[in-house]
Parts: sequence; C-alpha cells; structure tokens
Amino acid sequence: MIEVTTLSGKVYYVNPHQIEYIECNPDTTFIMLSGKRLIIKEDYDTVFNKIVDYRRLIGAFKNEE
Repeated sequence: MIEVTTLSGKVYYVNPHQIEYIECNPDTTFIMLSGKRLIIKEDYDTVFNKIVDYRRLIGAFKNEE
C-alpha cells in the first residue's frame, strides 16, 4: 500500500495494483479499477516513486526481469 493525501488533508493507503490510470490536470487523480476517483496532493513523480518502492518491497520486480 502507498500513502497519499487528499486535498482536504485526509490520509489514505491505496493498493497501487488497483489503479487503472493516473491523470494530472493539474491535480493528480487516481482512477481506480472500480471507477472511483481519488484526487491527491502528491505530484506524479512522488506517486511514481512510491509505487516503485512498494513494488520493490513486495518483490514484484523479480517477476518482471
């Protein structure tokens, strides 16, 4: 799970495998596989690095090499 913060300041922990895609217009928005949207404070680069760190932690990259 990765930690993100909504524009109102509420902290959420999101499973990055449930993110269908990310929009940056100008706020970073997760569009989840369920169709729900989550607008967050973090910029795309921060989110990207959090996802990479999470995937390293769970060993996901070993299957992708």
